[in-house]
Amino acid sequence: MEKYELLPQQLLLEGTCDEANFFEPELPNDKYICAVHDPDYYYNFLNLKLSQKEIRRTGFPLSRALVERERLIAGGTIKASEYALQYGIAFNIAGGTHHAYTNRGEGFCMLNDQAIAAKYLQQQKLAEKILIIDLDVHQGNGTAEIFEDDDSVFTFSMHGEKNYPFKKEKSDLDIGLPDDTKGEEYLKILKETLPQLLKEVKPDFVFYLSGVDVLETDKLGKLSLSIKDCKERDRYVLQTLKDYKLPVECSMGGGYSVEIKHIVEAHANTYRLAQEIFF
Repeated sequence: MEKYELLPQQLLLEGTCDEANFFEPELPNDKYICAVHDPDYYYNFLNLKLSQKEIRRTGFPLSRALVERERLIAGGTIKASEYALQYGIAFNIAGGTHHAYTNRGEGFCMLNDQAIAAKYLQQQKLAEKILIIDLDVHQGNGTAEIFEDDDSVFTFSMHGEKNYPFKKEKSDLDIGLPDDTKGEEYLKILKETLPQLLKEVKPDFVFYLSGVDVLETDKLGKLSLSIKDCKERDRYVLQTLKDYKLPVECSMGGGYSVEIKHIVEAHANTYRLAQEIFF
């Protein structure tokens, strides 16, 4: 998508980031992917052997380039989670592939990057209890399914109740919002929920999916947040995590506004706030 090229350009141009702030992702070892995804599914995907039904469900034509892209996204989130442990926060400028299930892809997601990175941290004994905060407008159904029986990862999704996916999975905490929810109500619910959640879950690492498809300008969103509201959402989440001294990896998730400038501005705000709050 165009935003993945424009966003780093904007951050560099305005001085929010410099070249030293960026890293090149590496392909992860297959064992880390297979700790989350069914090996039969993964190797069929890797070897371009998915069925036509499986391919249609993802929304993408299957290709070698797609396979490498998905693996690099997962590798980027693994690396970003390591940097988050070092610096307090780090980003994957792509990622947020939360519709990928254990044994299938859907909704333009083939490998679940934050789920893979969460299990990687646990395997490497870098984290024990993990919280995934998913504020993309679409429920993180794949993430919910992957960790359905795993008490070491708590999944929280706040999303449009009547939006895709139309068959929801059960996260540890789901908050479904009605169409046209405004920023004031959205922020009220979030601010009532997050502190209590942190006290109850007691995570030592957090993944944040900061999708900007909550904007009123979004073609697929159905909620009614302004760019200012979206920025306040990110400010609140990041400041709260900083106050709790919790490292956080951010993956960018969705954003489908008609005008690309709205998408880039909303995503750029997340980075600006990270610089302001953490550094």
